[in-house]
Amino acid sequence: MGAAPPSPLRYRPHHFLCSLGFQGKGYSGAFTENMAGIVMGRLRTPSGKAEVIEVTDATDDICAPCPRRRGTSCDSQPKIDALDSAHARALGLVPGQRLTWGEAQDRIRAHVPPGSLSTLCAGCEWEAYGMCEAALSRLHAQG
Repeated sequence: MGAAPPSPLRYRPHHFLCSLGFQGKGYSGAFTENMAGIVMGRLRTPSGKAEVIEVTDATDDICAPCPRRRGTSCDSQPKIDALDSAHARALGLVPGQRLTWGEAQDRIRAHVPPGSLSTLCAGCEWEAYGMCEAALSRLHAQG
């Protein structure tokens, strides 16, 4: 009998695009290591498109070691709520919904055109670095 499949990742809505643009930088060493394990170790692998993600409206698997985490929320909760709301609307996501990383990428491609992150991700400190916009452009180029 083989090993049980890994449990679904738990993601708040804005982390779908964060995972697309992740380039090995983060809020702390523990945060970056955790996110790299999720993004590089699960999503960006040959079988990564089949990884199942469950949408949540609270802290998730990426938030776990974040120094800004405060229980099931964040010390920047109003900003996070705004990001999650905008991303949930753009991608048609609701808490409890499950989809694969491949399906998430299809939604991003269909509903988030290049050049839209300055509005969609307004308030995110990482948006100004251009990593996510470059990753979004690459996703669209893959067709």
